[in-house]
Order: sequence, then structure tokens, then C-alpha cells
Amino acid sequence: MTRLLLRADSSATIGAGHIARVVAFAEEAVGRGWTVEFSGHTENAGWLASRLDELGVRRLPPVELGSAARAFDAVLVDHYGIGEVRAEVRAAGAVLVSMEDGTFGRRAADVVVDCGFAPAPRPDDGSSIVLRGPEYAPVRGVVRAAREKRAARETENAPVRVLVVLGGGGVWVDAVESLFAALRDTGLPFSAEALVRGEPSVPEARPGQEFRLSPPGTNLPELLAGTDLALSAAGVTLLELCCVGVPTALVQLVDNQATGYRAALDLGLAAGIGTVDHLDAHEVLTGLLGSAARRAGLASAASAVIDGRGAARVLDAVRSRTDAR
Repeated sequence: MTRLLLRADSSATIGAGHIARVVAFAEEAVGRGWTVEFSGHTENAGWLASRLDELGVRRLPPVELGSAARAFDAVLVDHYGIGEVRAEVRAAGAVLVSMEDGTFGRRAADVVVDCGFAPAPRPDDGSSIVLRGPEYAPVRGVVRAAREKRAARETENAPVRVLVVLGGGGVWVDAVESLFAALRDTGLPFSAEALVRGEPSVPEARPGQEFRLSPPGTNLPELLAGTDLALSAAGVTLLELCCVGVPTALVQLVDNQATGYRAALDLGLAAGIGTVDHLDAHEVLTGLLGSAARRAGLASAASAVIDGRGAARVLDAVRSRTDAR
């Protein structure tokens, strides 16, 4: 039986994306009969940590990987703040798997995964297997289920349902306020809900408009299945939006999202509305709210690039490495 350790963190500033990815790996690994444990912080990602508990994944505080690796066949690291650890992990007899997003979180490993839409060339650091591209994006089971549910849904003649989802961070209150204001200023009808921690101010709605606030939680995939338009950050949530097939207007919140933001626009997977400090949203949002055909085009392109089987492909490569030791 393969033993896998997952190492990731979340917080108000980090967000919940790293935890979402390791949950997808935990689901796939447990389904294969592997023994899985998790090490790290899960602040601001309680709804994802609860899934680890449902899977029977033992949760540990952050551990020193060199010593902890002795109890495992493979260690998967999804963390921007952890440096080079391949030597100590391999010395302990385990295979190192590393998730990276361009240069963020980059380290030498036995299996490297960059599931970005257009991964940049990386230096030859001796990594044995390098898996690059969105076909390796780890996606949770509930997201795959939402993809199937959305594909089967019937079109409704109702106001456009808009979901503002900026990840699990707790520092985006001002961004939600700006996005709500941009939606209001289109003057078009819609029903908008923002998933956010904190209490952003809600603008006075114009005729046919509605604004609601909700905390992030386990119901995100269900919401995505029925969403007509998402306003999202260019992080891990974008990968889930693509898998489900949700038309998306994209905002860049932080520097490490710049590459993914530009690649998604270049590939026609989403429409761009700028950075959180310099929104350029009026024309884009007016066009998307007013055109079901435009939204359908984005949804079709997005769902074609991520099929939800990324975690399985990665763990196939991990198993080949552990078997070859």
C-alpha cells in the first residue's frame, strides 16, 4: 500500500487554493486504497479540511519533511514558502512531488507538476518527471459532479445569476465592493452573490438588480453548476470554473496570478477586467451580462481544457516513481 503525505497551508492571506488541490489528491489517493496524511495549517479553509476528515485523512501540524518522510513512500508539497527539500526527502526513502505555479513554489523534485494554462520554460534542475499543463490540474470530486450537473441543466429565462468568488482569502472586502459597483454601473438586470469573509458594503441596486453576501463554504460547486457568470480571481478557483464550464470575468488579485490571468485571456477561456487596483470592467461586464452567446462561448472553451482527471494522471506518475525505487 502506498503511503502519501500532503503538505500545504492556508490562511487569510494565502487563501485556500493549496488546500483545495491537496484535497483533490487525497480523494484520488484514498480511492486507490493509499494511506494519506496531511500536514499544515487550514485556517480560512475549514470546509476543505472537513473533506480530509471525511476521507479519514489524519491531520498533523506542519512537520519537518526530512524526518517525517521516513514514514511515507511519497511526499507532495504544495507551498510557496518551502524551499529545496528533495535531498532530505529522498534520503528518507520517499519520492518528492512538487506543485509549482511558474516560479512560485518551484523546487527540484522527482515529480514536478505545473498545471497552469501556459507554463513557462523551467531550468533543468534534475527533476525526473515534469508534468505541465491544465490536463494535470487536480480537481475535487464535487467539482466534477458540478460539471456533469451543469451539462445536463436546462436554460432558464431568468435574470443572469452572477457569482463573485475570490478564493478563500479574507482580505478582499474592498475588491468585492469594487466588483459590485462595476456590476451596478452596467445598469443591466442580474442577481449577484459574493462569497467573502468580512462585511463589504453593498451598493444600492438599480431596477432589476440584486446583491447578496455569503461566506465561502462547501456549497461552491453546487453554486457553480447554476451560475451564469462568475467574477473570479485567476487562482485555483479558475481551474474549477473551467472544469465546470462557467463563463468567467477574470480579475488579477496578486502578482502570482499574472501569468495565469494572461494565459486564460490569450486562450479565450475567460474575459479580463484588469487588476484589483485598476479595474477596466464596464465594457466587458456589459457585454457578458447582455449576451448569452458570449457567455456560452467562454464556457465551451474553458470546459474543453480541464476534464477533472488531473489528480489521477499525477498519481499515476507518482506510482511509477515509487515502484521504480
